[in-house]
Amino acid sequence: MTELVYRPVIGFALTLFKAWDLKIDCKGSENIPRSGGAVLVSNHISYLDFIFDGLAAHPQKRLVRFMAKESVFRHRISGPLMRGMKHIPVDRKQGEAAYARALDSLRSGEIVGVFPEATISPSFTLKTFKSGAARLAQEAGVPLIPMAVWGTQRLWTKGRPRNFGRSHTPITIRVGEAMEAARDAHIGALTQRLRERVQELLEAAQRSYPVRPKGNDDTWWVPAHLGGTAPTPEQVQAAEAG
Repeated sequence: MTELVYRPVIGFALTLFKAWDLKIDCKGSENIPRSGGAVLVSNHISYLDFIFDGLAAHPQKRLVRFMAKESVFRHRISGPLMRGMKHIPVDRKQGEAAYARALDSLRSGEIVGVFPEATISPSFTLKTFKSGAARLAQEAGVPLIPMAVWGTQRLWTKGRPRNFGRSHTPITIRVGEAMEAARDAHIGALTQRLRERVQELLEAAQRSYPVRPKGNDDTWWVPAHLGGTAPTPEQVQAAEAG
């Protein structure tokens, strides 16, 4: 398949990362299959997560088709790029079309990227997982590939200014071993096991992260349970309910 947009975008992104002097530590890319369909599943803490998740597949020479909210495809800048890279728009009120398109992509041997939390987590902890990723893998007969990113929230996340200068920001990526999505598996139990595996990878990424906060003004990106000043999941839930 000719990729007139995706591969040049990857090259541009890698050039930007070098200009920003990002310190990218990616381990586990070998767990992404070199051929065949798979559902790549990640935590979601930044607007840029899909770029770094896709970067993890680069050593295996794979391109990931991410499921993303439909409004991104209508933006005058991101829209043409998202369509050109053949990502999958999701209308949350009518998700059947996106699900069907993702299923077709998986059955044709593509990797589909899913953020099962659906939105960025302001607490930088895992939210509840929706079951779509597990259902896609089960129905398509492909594996689930769990992964986690850490540090991306320091570049650009919800409610914070973008940090696109020469930031020297470390980015840690961990990709886990494939999980079988057996057809007879209970979808709720499979989704919970998937969440637990992503949680393990997230904790591993956090332990490996080379930077610790410096002073009270630099703790916003650290979860409360790790001593930071990010809102707790309960505080986020209360704010969203209000």
